[in-house]
Amino acid sequence: MIDSSTDIRLKNRYRAEKRFRFYCVSALILALLILVTLISSIAISSIPAFTQTNIGIDVKMDNEHILQFEDNPEEVSWRSMQKKSFYAMFPEVETRTEKKELNKLLSTGAYLNIKDFFLKNQNKLSNENIIYVPASDDVDLLLKDLIDRELPEDMRTISDNQISYLDDLISNNRIKKTISWRLFSNSDSREPELAGLKGGIVGTLLTMFVTLIISFPIGVLAAIYLEEIAPKNRFTDIIEVNINNLAAVPSIVYGLLGLAVFLNYLHMPRSAPLVGGIVLALMTLPVIIISTRAAMASIPPSIREAAYGVGASQMQVIVHHVFPLALPGILTGTIIGIARAAGETAPLLMIGMMAFIVDVPSKITDKATVLPAQIYMWANNPERAFQAKTAAGIICLMVFLLLMNALAIYLRQKYENRW
Repeated sequence: MIDSSTDIRLKNRYRAEKRFRFYCVSALILALLILVTLISSIAISSIPAFTQTNIGIDVKMDNEHILQFEDNPEEVSWRSMQKKSFYAMFPEVETRTEKKELNKLLSTGAYLNIKDFFLKNQNKLSNENIIYVPASDDVDLLLKDLIDRELPEDMRTISDNQISYLDDLISNNRIKKTISWRLFSNSDSREPELAGLKGGIVGTLLTMFVTLIISFPIGVLAAIYLEEIAPKNRFTDIIEVNINNLAAVPSIVYGLLGLAVFLNYLHMPRSAPLVGGIVLALMTLPVIIISTRAAMASIPPSIREAAYGVGASQMQVIVHHVFPLALPGILTGTIIGIARAAGETAPLLMIGMMAFIVDVPSKITDKATVLPAQIYMWANNPERAFQAKTAAGIICLMVFLLLMNALAIYLRQKYENRW
């Protein structure tokens, strides 16, 4: 009887363990499926943003433009030259309305490509050159099959006449699709075909630089003091509790602090990486302090005892023994904290870094935006072409965060000491 009841209990336990393993594996597979679905949908949506459509125009400078160029290239009417050259390719286009429709096939910044071409090829001023300039976002969407040309004209953003002009260009091999290097070489723009991530990427790097040089030394030194030097009393207990609480404070609270103190009271520059970096450093400090203390607490007491046994002082024990052994964990926590800060938008919203900034910042006091803020603004833009740009920006941000986490894993494995 006893053996029978024991067997039943064992069978029930084995079945419970199998069910538990099944639940764990199912949860893991479900999480992976959700992750793959999310990343795949974003990646598929971003594909159109990594290619661009260009239109080839026959451009030849007349004598007046050549003289202006030799005197001062900035005085040349590049936009007028672009229009005249493009109109000459369609002699049947005569009315003002038709010319306006034809010109809308080109991006508003197409003339800049003509300017750059002649600045780089000054020996070709008198030649007739085929210069490829960016097409408008509507043309780009049409050629990527994101606009159905079979729809009625009043349901399309591109007219029948424009489609016929475009078909003529295609038949004359004047349409070229290339990799969209503008996505990484241009800063933000109101025109989707000209908008790029360079300003957001540079702004993010400058902001993260300020965050790192402030949060890392202060956070590590504070953690060393609390873990190794400070006496264990009620005062240090209160400090530890408050540090743990600060790690859970919503990030927008730090933005309100930055708005009240750094902008309104100290009058620091608005929308600057300097202020953004300080705000994110305050947000990252608790994470670095907690991770550094955990790394130092994981060092076996025997390491300290052996160092004290050979006559080392407390400072020598910390600097020469404890800190080097805890460094992999410290670096890992710091990088993860910086990676988290790189994806924040709420605190930067409060200090003005969600603004439309065209110029690429060159120093930490220049006006700038960051990659998450630029993605947010693109996502709210009604232009359809910005949908792909938004997905591409998300992919770039995910790659950056993935590299940061990969660096943390690499540093831990490279410098980790086993005992």
